[in-house]
Amino acid sequence: MQQFKAPSGLHIRPSGPADKVFLARLHREVRQDLQWIDGEQDFIESVVDMQLHAQTQGYGTQFPNAMYFIIEKNSEAIGRATIDFGHNEVHLIDLAFLAAARGHGFGRAILQTFQHCAAQSGVPMTLSVLSNNRVAKQLYKELGFQLNGAQSPYEFLIWYPPAMKLMSGA
Repeated sequence: MQQFKAPSGLHIRPSGPADKVFLARLHREVRQDLQWIDGEQDFIESVVDMQLHAQTQGYGTQFPNAMYFIIEKNSEAIGRATIDFGHNEVHLIDLAFLAAARGHGFGRAILQTFQHCAAQSGVPMTLSVLSNNRVAKQLYKELGFQLNGAQSPYEFLIWYPPAMKLMSGA
């Protein structure tokens, strides 16, 4: 795996109860599609809140051992990552950034950090991506992820640490 240098001031820390306001703000930015709902603003806000609650509950149910992280730049929260460190893989469940933090290489640095964790554990890293998300798919390809299946509207990708590539023939 190539060496990388995280952008200066970038930090990952566990998420806690004090992050609730930031996570709600991030969710609103990421789910701009929900603002297009035809209805009163109070109704739209209730749908946004319900979606955040459903996402949180869904992750908890589907990935009971997941770990939740806040990504900071110079001690200011700019994103979140949800990861399941399983016995056989490191699975990226979710990675999201505030709009102002996108396009600066932070996502790449965070992904490389988790790839490093997977390599240290000797397991592959997996994730899913919306089939129409060309920007994310290009980044994943540049980082060595390969298609490992698809079920509309998602594609499932996998990355093998260098030592595992030799053993698996990937």
